[in-house]
Amino acid sequence: MTAAELVCNTRRRHGIDQRSLARRCRTSQTHISRIERGDVSPSIQTLDRIMQAMGERLEVGSVPGPRGNQPIRQLRADMRLTPGERIVQAAELSHALTTIAGAGPRA
Repeated sequence: MTAAELVCNTRRRHGIDQRSLARRCRTSQTHISRIERGDVSPSIQTLDRIMQAMGERLEVGSVPGPRGNQPIRQLRADMRLTPGERIVQAAELSHALTTIAGAGPRA
C-alpha cells in the first residue's frame, strides 16, 4: 500500500474530508490532496502526524529480503548457458508452471 492509498483510505474510513484533515494537521487541503494523488511522497514524520490526526498510529517495519547475492549468482550461472540451453530451461519452467496452474486448488 502506498502512502497515498493509506491516507486516502484511512480518511474515508473515518468519514472526514480533506479540508477537515488538513485543519487537524495544520496544513492545507491542497497538500493533503497532493499526498492522496501521489504527487508528493510524505516523510515518515509527516505521515505519522497525518495518521495521528485521525486517531491512528503509524507502524513501520521491515521484512527480510533475499539472502546474500543469490539472485546475482543465479543470473551469472544462467548467462553461462548457451541460447539453446536457455530455451530448453524456459520451456521446462513453462511446462512446470502450466502443470501447477492446471492442477487448481486441492480440497
